[in-house]
Amino acid sequence: MSSEYNPPNDPLVILHHDHELLLVDKPSGLLSVPGKGEHLADCLIARIQAVFPEALLVHRLDRDTSGVMVFALTPHAQRHLGLQFEKRQMKKTYIARVFGQVEGTEGTVDLPLIVDWPNRPKQHVDLENGKPAVTDWKVLKREENATRMRLFPQTGRSHQLRVHMLELGHPILGDPFYATGEARDAPRLMLHAESLRLRHPDGGKGMTFKAKCPF
Repeated sequence: MSSEYNPPNDPLVILHHDHELLLVDKPSGLLSVPGKGEHLADCLIARIQAVFPEALLVHRLDRDTSGVMVFALTPHAQRHLGLQFEKRQMKKTYIARVFGQVEGTEGTVDLPLIVDWPNRPKQHVDLENGKPAVTDWKVLKREENATRMRLFPQTGRSHQLRVHMLELGHPILGDPFYATGEARDAPRLMLHAESLRLRHPDGGKGMTFKAKCPF
């Protein structure tokens, strides 16, 4: 993460609000939770709690990733949603623009990941000690020097999509950690959490929430 932190001042975009759930569209460049130090205090959960003081954290998106995030409005909902994440019952899809032309139309990356301690928060593949990480992918559109893809993470490791695309040989455009040269030259990280499917904590009904991709 760069030392400069200039989060966008976009108003909250609420996708859904009821007695148990709050879903919002997180802008790129805004931390999900506070970082270390007062200069990193501005974050999505702080902005949400200014309006919904009862809001509780369930999961995170990286600072530079945009898209759907769910917050719980009761302790019961937080536990219920947390278990869905733990049991991999949440279904998430992402849109990414990656550098270069991806061969084939769909596939799976199954490579275990572990934190790269000397370079944290970066992650890297470690076949012996890494935690299982699986990403399905599908090509949506081919551009001149990039490929637009839909990504379906089966696990939720830190930086999973970024590292898996790098391992495919096609880093996500604008990635400050893993892209180099031309691939880094984009106005933002081209990664967006497009949809989230969950079971409602009150009754278990399956619901899907979407946030339109801004790039």
